[in-house]
Amino acid sequence: MLQHIKTSILIVIVIAVLFGFVFPMVITGIARVAFPAQAAGSLIDRDGKVIGSHLIGQNFTAPGYFHPRPSAAGNDGYDPTSSGGTNLGPTSDKLINGVHKKLPNGKDDPGNFDGIKDLASAYRQENGLPENAPLPPDAVTRSASGLDPDISPANAALQAPRVAKARGLSEDAVRALVAKTTEGPPAGIIGEARVNVLRLNLAVEGAAPGKSGKTPEKPSQ
Repeated sequence: MLQHIKTSILIVIVIAVLFGFVFPMVITGIARVAFPAQAAGSLIDRDGKVIGSHLIGQNFTAPGYFHPRPSAAGNDGYDPTSSGGTNLGPTSDKLINGVHKKLPNGKDDPGNFDGIKDLASAYRQENGLPENAPLPPDAVTRSASGLDPDISPANAALQAPRVAKARGLSEDAVRALVAKTTEGPPAGIIGEARVNVLRLNLAVEGAAPGKSGKTPEKPSQ
């Protein structure tokens, strides 16, 4: 019996060392040699300073930047330590109409939630669109992770006039930047075309630096 226990303990130790240390180190070493950027987190730097990763979305609110899709990650969205979606079904009244309550002191309830109708209204307003203008789904829905780094080309096209005006650029120039940063489906057949928001905003900043405009205040509910 004692021999069986010793053998079992030895096997556990060997497996733990082999697959908990040696194997991960070997794979990490191969990745750093073969895919150094990806292994390091696909980071993007500017002037020697890391400003983000093209795999993780971050929020942009100023008029001179393209805005990402809405996020439910964390209290204010885009919290990489609290990745997640709303977990609301497509027929949920909360998802569609939101929740807008007041506390007894007149302040907004912390549990308030902007629904699709609220997000659509805000999107049309900030981009100068008619009240009944059709919108791409990613403009008014939150991703499952809350950290989606990409938007659809249709979403970017609707934002282009606002960005052009804030930056003092022609709409054609901004649309050209959108086209330049648009990526096709992976392998040409999986998924949809997409635009990486961080890369696009870096291109916009390079074309007209320092003209982002003022960040609009969120209207009270």
